[in-house]
Amino acid sequence: MADPLRVTVWNEYLHEVAEETIAAIYPDGMHGAIAAFLRREGLDVRTATLEEPEHGLTEAVLANTDVLIWWGHLAHDRVAGEIVERVYQGVVAGGMGLVVLHSAHFSRIFKRLMGTTCNLKWREAGEKERIWVVAPAHPIAAGLPEWFEIPQTEMYGEHFDIPEPDQLVLISWFEGGEIFRSGCCFYRGRGKIFYFRPGHETYPIYHHPHVLRVIANAVRWAAPAGGPIVNFGHRPQPLEDIGSN
Repeated sequence: MADPLRVTVWNEYLHEVAEETIAAIYPDGMHGAIAAFLRREGLDVRTATLEEPEHGLTEAVLANTDVLIWWGHLAHDRVAGEIVERVYQGVVAGGMGLVVLHSAHFSRIFKRLMGTTCNLKWREAGEKERIWVVAPAHPIAAGLPEWFEIPQTEMYGEHFDIPEPDQLVLISWFEGGEIFRSGCCFYRGRGKIFYFRPGHETYPIYHHPHVLRVIANAVRWAAPAGGPIVNFGHRPQPLEDIGSN
């Protein structure tokens, strides 16, 4: 029997500490709610937060992480550049999976991996979101209905300034009329990345069963594939003899 996937759930953990209404929704933090569900799924889960030494993402932690989940909002610029680089190398060179949630579209690591501004339109009016599965055969769609709704959420709207996704799994429609590419897959080096839109902190979105199902599926999809380590640079020795003319 294979060992369970090793998952690290990273969260700033600032909103839940500062605001009582958010703490009431997530008494153990958003990372705690996500981690608890993934543990029930049989995964090996740890959490890490901004204020821990090295933001909880030491070399040892990342070396023992198959998939990293990232939630950020207030403090993108407080994440140290050396940690961003450490995570970046873990994805592109090490094959670690990365699941980027909601407002972490503006995180330094996601923008580094995308190479774009990752900007978008937004509105906070507590409106309904309907999420459509547009790739029903994709592993991230396993166990989902054709569509599901989140009763109240923050709107994100197009244009979303990201590269064309390698695979688009989910699209959102909002009560105000906007649409958004809300479930996007990317490949970078040896690693896989999934951006998933839902997750505004003032609503109980990480208690929604379909949202949690997407995250669990995304973790399994993004897990390291065990592909070859790629060596770059000068290759003085050819694979075959080079004959002279």
